[in-house]
Amino acid sequence: MHYEGNIIRPPSEAHSILLQVTVGCSRNKCTFCGTYAGERFRIKSNDIIMADIAFAAKHCKNQRRVFLCDGDVMILPQKRLLKILAEIEKQLPWVTRVGVYANAKSLKMKTVDELRELKAHGIGIAFMGLETGDDVTLKNIDKGATAETMIQMGKKAREAGIHLSITVLLGIAGRERSQIHARETGRVLSAIDPEYVGALSLMLIPGTPIHQDYESGKFTLIEPDEMLHELRTMIAHTNLCRGLFHANHASNYLPIKAKLPKEKDATLKLIDQALAGKVTLKPEWQRAL
Repeated sequence: MHYEGNIIRPPSEAHSILLQVTVGCSRNKCTFCGTYAGERFRIKSNDIIMADIAFAAKHCKNQRRVFLCDGDVMILPQKRLLKILAEIEKQLPWVTRVGVYANAKSLKMKTVDELRELKAHGIGIAFMGLETGDDVTLKNIDKGATAETMIQMGKKAREAGIHLSITVLLGIAGRERSQIHARETGRVLSAIDPEYVGALSLMLIPGTPIHQDYESGKFTLIEPDEMLHELRTMIAHTNLCRGLFHANHASNYLPIKAKLPKEKDATLKLIDQALAGKVTLKPEWQRAL
């Protein structure tokens, strides 16, 4: 397989065939992210992509899922993306699902019918980074979309039948807007009603704008107990019809995997126990991106 630069994928795609279609991220401006610093976003040549699919056809027969890397494959022109999916269907007939990253911009560029067409040709899940439902914080981190736009684009993906996994970031609003961020994020998640929510805890990366703000005193990184208070408020304000709320990423202090709404009350009680010191938190040295 041919890979360039940093390859990232969601934790749930750990055992998927990682097919790199683009290099970098089409947005690449978020203040907290240093993954593609200095990397110009580009689409890889069809020859390389098709050669990688042919390689997977020979060597990846035990893997049932494909994840299209990198930062935002959904932004590809429809015909080009369909050509890649058609080749996956042809050469990897055992694959049951194709996953992609998507952002508000790329989803806005697709009609519901186009998304349905992508669904019909294998795309079963899109991973979208919401980070926060607080408009002030969205602007501060240069996310490039408002909360309302996030809601509309999330609903569009769901209307097309594509499962949605939304990522949110604990601590991203700093101390002053921590609880506002938690409540507003719960509101936006409830409006979209995704199948999956993944909560990560902010870890500052040297060289990123938010790290520079931290060093200059403009941004305050909240403490572990404040992260838990934020998580509790977020879950309390999140109402999903039938979804999984995960906070079991390596960055988190308290691993959580809850079915909502069924396990909501039990999860809030677990967080309360942790806040009371009755549940041990993950030590700092064990946390990772």
